[in-house]
This record gives sequence, structure tokens and C-alpha cells, in this order.
Amino acid sequence: MSYLTLLALIICLIIVGYYVGNKRAKALKPATSSKLPENKLHSLPGFHGTYVALWCGIPSLLLLFIWLFLEPSILSILLEKELDTEALALSADKLELLKSSIRRAAENSNAQVADNLKGVVETYKNISSLSHTSGMILIISGAIIGLVVSQRKIAQRFVARHKVEYIFSIIMLLSSLVAVLTTFGVVISLIFETVRFFGMVSFTEFLFGLHWSPQIALREDQVASSGSFGAVPIFTGTLLITAIAMVIAVPIGLFSAIYMSEYATPRFRSWAKPLLEILAGIPTVVYGFFAALSVAPLLRGWGFEFGLEISSESAMAAGLVMGVMIIPFVSSLSDDVINAVPQTMRDGSYALGATKGETIKLVLLPAALPGIVSSVLLATSRAIGETMIVVMAAGLAANLTANPFQAVTTVTVQILTLLVGDQEFDSPKTLAAFALGFVLFIITLGLNILALIVVRKYREKYD
Repeated sequence: MSYLTLLALIICLIIVGYYVGNKRAKALKPATSSKLPENKLHSLPGFHGTYVALWCGIPSLLLLFIWLFLEPSILSILLEKELDTEALALSADKLELLKSSIRRAAENSNAQVADNLKGVVETYKNISSLSHTSGMILIISGAIIGLVVSQRKIAQRFVARHKVEYIFSIIMLLSSLVAVLTTFGVVISLIFETVRFFGMVSFTEFLFGLHWSPQIALREDQVASSGSFGAVPIFTGTLLITAIAMVIAVPIGLFSAIYMSEYATPRFRSWAKPLLEILAGIPTVVYGFFAALSVAPLLRGWGFEFGLEISSESAMAAGLVMGVMIIPFVSSLSDDVINAVPQTMRDGSYALGATKGETIKLVLLPAALPGIVSSVLLATSRAIGETMIVVMAAGLAANLTANPFQAVTTVTVQILTLLVGDQEFDSPKTLAAFALGFVLFIITLGLNILALIVVRKYREKYD
């Protein structure tokens, strides 16, 4: 039995547990209606069924996850006990390779293995089969025991609703802790690798250096054998493309939000807004193709007509297409925020003699400012983190330039290029990706904090 089949069986037992608990609780109802509290169920039958289902599912699923986590380690320890002293004297890497070959031979009878290891393979196969069967029996037994014990607790005064709500509160607490711990794990891993990088490369060189060439030569006599890690050209390219994208996205997105909220008819809005939001669902690689095959050649042709030298890969091409991509982030969120402004504020403005334009400018936009700022900063974070459009339309060259018609690169693109292929995580070239990621994390965190500050400040004014 595979673990997927086992999971399906556990789900079936959970459904059975709910049905059994629900039916047992209904059987406890008095035949005639009674107003006496002792003759009534404390909780609805659905809560009793949910209680039984939870005690059937939670122990078995916990046992399943624990077994999946522990079984490889247990089998590895048992396998080492079957190896001779000569094999155990091997280095850690070679020993792990030997154990992998034994596991592969145990799973595939056609795999080739040395004659002196055939007995070990057969023993490992038997141990693995026994371990798998034992785990299955243990997990299914946990589900059945939970079902039997929990359904016996069902009685008229059993507080099933309180028990179920308590269990769900614990589940939600654990879920939130998983999200928080995952965030801490990501941050700690970034910090750890970044510290290792700055142990090899100067902090000032990274933040203020003007030349980026992270390639490490294979021989000491080669040119630039130590690499160059000045990240200023990368930060400049990121800011340049992001600025171009925001110049496109913010006015168009905000104006479209104002139009759909205050001027458009309900019929036009019903199909225009979903059509606009489709832009957010288009894969970024499609935008990249559009930028590389349509926008970039078009810009190059226009530049040739006006005597401008425009590169085939430029920040302008990437920024224009990226701006189109993030228009829905500004438009949709701003539209929702403007619609959330109370109608009484509009009516009061009109009653004082203000026109629609004056009402929008002096009442609606100030009242909706926290949400609008949040949408703009969200779009900015989205633009900073974009990769595919930049790779296909702006290139990989780390040029320190403010000319939007030249090829540039961004932080995310460099992270991608540094981590592609086989890498050595003791090399500053590879660790530079973590340093860039940490800087990107700090920037996006700063944008989120700025959004929270603006929202809190102006929300107190207009709530």
C-alpha cells in the first residue's frame, strides 16, 4: 500500500467517523420534545460528528507525518548495522553513495550491485518492507482507536461544541506559527549566508562599488581572479526599470480606478474591470516575449528615425511592459478603496455646491489615500521583484547608467544567473546571490513599513 492510498484510507475513516458521531448523537435525542435541560443535547449532532472525525484524523495524520520524517533515518541506521567494517571506514560522501546504491538495488531488481552487497540488499529490502508494513498498521490503528474512543464519549451533556472549537483554535494557532516560523527561517538563512559573503567580500565594496563581475577565475593567473562585487550598477538598474514601470502604471491605474468608480456606468464597469484584471493573470514570460519581440524592436525603429541610439535590450522596453503588467495592482485596489468611501461624504460635498471633479480631488482621493498608497507600494514591490521581463527585454549587462535606452540588469536577474547550474556554496560568487536577496528583502520590508505608517496616519483622520 502506498502512502497516497493510506492517506485516502484515512480520509475515508474521517468521513466514517463523522457519520458515526452524528448518527450516535441523533440517537440520543428524546423521542418527544422536552424543555428540561437534562433531556436535551448540549451540542448539535454535527459537533459530535466533527469531534469524532477530528479524533480519528488528527492522531493518524500526526503519526503519518512523524513516520515519513523518521523512517528514512531509522532505515539508514539499520542499513549501517548490516555493512561491514570496511564499508563503514569510508568517507561520509562515499558511504552515503554506497547506501544510495543499495537502496536503488532494493527498489529495482534490475539494478546492478556488487556480489558482496547482494546479501545486504536482500536484508535491506526485508527491513524496508517490514518498516513500511509496521508504519501502515500503526497509522491505521491510531485512526481506528481515535474513532472508537471518541464516539464512546458522546452523551447528552457532552460539550462537543466547546471541544471542537478548542481543537480548531489550536489548529489555527499552529497554522499561524508555521507561517511565522517559515518567515523567520527564510530571514535567518538569508542572514547566515549574507554574513558568510561579507566575510569574503568587503561590505563597502558591495554597497558602493561601481563594477559588478562576480565570475571567479579557475586559476590565479587569470584576469579578475578574485571577481568584482560592486552592486551599485545592479541597484541602479533595478531602480531605473522600477521607476519607468511606476510612471506608466500609477497614472493609468489611478485614472482608470477613478473613472470606473465615479464615471462609468454599471454595465461598462461589469465587464471593464474583469477585463482589466486579466492582465494580472497573464504569465510574466508572456510579457517577456511581448517586450522582446514587439516593444524592443519598435523602440529601436523609432529611435533610428529620430537619430537616437537605442539598444535592442533596454530598460525602457522592460519598464514599459512591466508598467502595463502592474496596472491591475494599482487600478483594482484603488477602485475598491474609492468605492469604500462612504456615500455620505460624496452627498455632503455635492450639497455644499462642489462639482464632481472637486469632490473627487478634495474629498474622495484624500479619504482613500491610505489604500491608494498601499496599492502603489504593492505595485512597486511587484516591479522590484520581477525577473522574466527583465531577462528577456533588458538583458544581463550590469551597466551603471541612467540612460533608459541602454541595457541594464536588476537584482532578481542577477540572483537567477548566480544560482543557475552547479554551484559551490563556499564561493563568494554563489553567496553574492544571498547578499542581493537580503538587500531586496530589506527594500520590500521598508516599503511595507512605509505603507503601514501612511495607512495608520491617515486612517485616524478619515475614519
